[in-house]
Amino acid sequence: MQNESTSSQTGESLIGREYEVEVGPVAHGGHCIARTSEGQVLFVRHTLPGEKVVARVTEGESDSRFLRADAVTVIEASKDRVPAPCPYAGPGKCGGCDWQHAKPGAQRRLKGEVIAEQLQRLAGLTPEEAGWDGTVMPAEGDKLPPGQVPAWRTRVQYAVDEDGRVGLRKHRSHDIEIIDECLIAAPGVSELGIEKQDWPQMAAVEAISATGSHDRQVILTPREGGRLPLVELDKPVSVLRVEEKDGGVHRVHGRAFVRERADDRTYRVGSGGFWQVHPQAADTLVRAVMQGLLPRKNDTALDLYCGVGLFAGAIGQRIGEKGAVLGIESGKRAVEDARHNLKDLDRVRIEHGKVDQVLPRTGITECDLIVLDPPRAGAGKATVKHLSGLGARRIAYVACDPAALARDLAYFKEGGYKVRTLRAFDLFPMTSHVECVAILEPAGKSS
Repeated sequence: MQNESTSSQTGESLIGREYEVEVGPVAHGGHCIARTSEGQVLFVRHTLPGEKVVARVTEGESDSRFLRADAVTVIEASKDRVPAPCPYAGPGKCGGCDWQHAKPGAQRRLKGEVIAEQLQRLAGLTPEEAGWDGTVMPAEGDKLPPGQVPAWRTRVQYAVDEDGRVGLRKHRSHDIEIIDECLIAAPGVSELGIEKQDWPQMAAVEAISATGSHDRQVILTPREGGRLPLVELDKPVSVLRVEEKDGGVHRVHGRAFVRERADDRTYRVGSGGFWQVHPQAADTLVRAVMQGLLPRKNDTALDLYCGVGLFAGAIGQRIGEKGAVLGIESGKRAVEDARHNLKDLDRVRIEHGKVDQVLPRTGITECDLIVLDPPRAGAGKATVKHLSGLGARRIAYVACDPAALARDLAYFKEGGYKVRTLRAFDLFPMTSHVECVAILEPAGKSS
């Protein structure tokens, strides 16, 4: 059997061809499903379920398994359609947002449909079996009327063209859409005025605006042999540089970190350290995890993929002087930050390394609670199998990808765990991304 990459080399390119199609359901990834008159599957962006559109192919050949396309003309519009508030959203433009053309409530419904489809297809779970009411909750302050956009993105990575102008990458492309404003950028990012300046000899400019403090940071990635410009922005800011040789990030002036705040604690987050991008995300997720786990005095807990220690700190404050928390994190700078952030909690320890390598070496054979917040690919079968054997009373799984979540929930089911509750939060408005928190418990336990 030929694989797709081999067969696609022999087919006729369909890029640019247009099809009039009836649009079907939403799919994972910010597009909807349609079919050409020949029956070929189309993944169509910039449309909504139930619409009739003209779709122009952007990727694919006549014998590809599927084609990618943009809706370039809307013949029959959905009642959920609105004019995109952002002038850079649309076919062939910025790829940062997927749903600018949908009402906010419709965006959340679409994300809920994706979660439900992934749970059913990959984990064999209905929403009821997952303890989920089917809703995707907006973050506090994000429930806005159609035509308004929440300014939530506290980290924005700008690309820079050869003329020094900044923009954002187009969808599935290295091409740059030059912009003078990003509507979803948080006020602390917008007020820096990155887009007003030229950035000669730079390849990328990343702007970071802390939520828990007034800290602002700009990380510059020079082109090969490029020299740093004199950075004069509209607000005080620290400047860091990505080194050409090793890819490391080094301080030019100001702090090498920003200070964030969640669950009544301050967290230092250095470059390369992970922190949720939405201003309300950290507190929202800590509340969901703590309400699900219900830590007790003297509990022992694992915090896996722990970043700078957000969940380890929350659990550590709740388990008393005889409890214990072990955090595991692969990022060296994040581990340094986590140890700094949690140094007042004597019963919290942070180990450096990959979870699948460090966890077996710890010799831990049982624990009361587990929280894991893996990267987009998920934890994987081997790690889930290991965790399922530790006898935890409850497990909190924080997921930024519903497909990875569903796959891992299926593995937990094999390991004897069931989903007690699932909650979904719209912490990435205007995009197809969604955050979920699943609480698991041993299958033999009655709810």
